[in-house]
Amino acid sequence: NIKMSSIDTPLDLIRLSIDEKVLVKCRGDRELRGKLNAFDQHLNLVLSEVEETVTIREIDEETEEEIIRTTKRNMEMLFVRGDAVVLINPPLR
Repeated sequence: NIKMSSIDTPLDLIRLSIDEKVLVKCRGDRELRGKLNAFDQHLNLVLSEVEETVTIREIDEETEEEIIRTTKRNMEMLFVRGDAVVLINPPLR
């Protein structure tokens, strides 16, 4: 159970997620799920055991319907530049 007294800044919540599985949403409809190994004040992240999901939205020219495709890939280790990060969802406790 997280004690709110141990969270004084937003980075404290991320610090408590070290070695835990997190969800990271990035620009460009990318989602990363992986174990948070390290981070810095710029939200540069090092993740391991990563699953990346990329969502691609297209419009069918004939029917004008929106087509949504997702692709997934797994990576052993990944460095994520902080300016790509939109949100970090810590694990449920």
